[in-house]
Amino acid sequence: MSETLFPVGGETRLSTPDSDPTASGGQSVTSTSRTSQTRPLLIIAIILTAANLRPTITGVGPLIAAIAHGTGLPIALSGMVTTLPLVAFGLISPIAPKIAQRVGIERSLLFGLAIMALGTLLRSQGSAAALLCGMALLGSGVAIANVLLPSLVKRDFPTQIGVMTGTYVTVMNVFAGLGSGLSVPLAHVAHWGWRGSLLIWLVLILLGLAAWAFLLTPHARSSGLTERGFWRSSIAWQITLFMGFQSLLFYVSIAWLPTLLHDRGLSLALSGWLVFLMQMVSLPATFVMPIWATRRRTQHHLVLAVAASFVLGYMGLLLTRGEVWSIISLMLVGLGAGASISLALAFFSLRTHHHQNAGQISGMAQSVGYLLAAVGPITVGYLYAATGTWSDPLLLLVVVSILMTLAGLGAARDVFIDDDSQNVEMKSPS
Repeated sequence: MSETLFPVGGETRLSTPDSDPTASGGQSVTSTSRTSQTRPLLIIAIILTAANLRPTITGVGPLIAAIAHGTGLPIALSGMVTTLPLVAFGLISPIAPKIAQRVGIERSLLFGLAIMALGTLLRSQGSAAALLCGMALLGSGVAIANVLLPSLVKRDFPTQIGVMTGTYVTVMNVFAGLGSGLSVPLAHVAHWGWRGSLLIWLVLILLGLAAWAFLLTPHARSSGLTERGFWRSSIAWQITLFMGFQSLLFYVSIAWLPTLLHDRGLSLALSGWLVFLMQMVSLPATFVMPIWATRRRTQHHLVLAVAASFVLGYMGLLLTRGEVWSIISLMLVGLGAGASISLALAFFSLRTHHHQNAGQISGMAQSVGYLLAAVGPITVGYLYAATGTWSDPLLLLVVVSILMTLAGLGAARDVFIDDDSQNVEMKSPS
């Protein structure tokens, strides 16, 4: 490669809107853009899809003991319940752009939500096998939507990428928090049990399915970079590693911070609500981060702000034991998590010229990123079990935060994957 993996400097030109003839497989963008009549429904469909991307997963952590007891799943294997979706993210993400090229983005999102509905039904049947299969299906459906939403936003909202990305990621985080905070009350207070608590999210999935069913349109064959081109691009790898490290930090926090708080004397229910509060505190940063990012040629200061939030949060949890300081540290982690995911998703559009390429880098980054993230909860669980303390796991998270920063500084440069002619190949329009 002609450039190092983590350079900080370097500028080229700003990305232009997704408006040239090749951006839609030979059609002008106006021929594939939404009409004013369907655009409100499109926004609703995007919001409903975003609302379904996290609660079916984040709602599992606070219920893991009840789930293990109810299904007979050995407690040693209970980590698989939250790890399987991440593995599915990694395996399915590279396939999502190919599905969209064959059947269109809308049909692909409809297909993803249908798989999520099936997974939600299956995991609520009560057996360990059904639970694990259902979680794998859920992860597969979520992976498709994860990958394609950035491409859809770049295609249909080329001049509003920051606002739309901030909006749907904020909605995603709100419902991620609701999944964590409501799972125990729904199971115990409402007397639904863990199965009913997880099954209730099927209603939201069905609403998303209905919205996309009304939006099905003919699709054009896509053009853009070949898949091999992305895997040779250093800027693509920097985005991918930033996505992976921030995902690892988020999923470790969701999976294990409730246990850490419980070990420090808080009830499981309160621990779940504090993780919910952590995600609520992150919402302002989640919304404004992509807006700020689209107004700058480079995003180095934003990456450093994210890094500071993570490092201060994990160091606070490491060095303090009081309840108040633990909560403050938790909120700092939440700010970092909310800002980093929206910045990572914004990079998919900011570092590409065409929406098909945004989908390709989204698939690559989320494939490698979520496989990397899947290692996090397992590794932290092993360290905690081996040492009996939270010192080593928290130090590991500080190190990962630093690695995320290095990758982010590379991704923050004003360089575009489409222009990286030494590392990518262009596919001719069909």
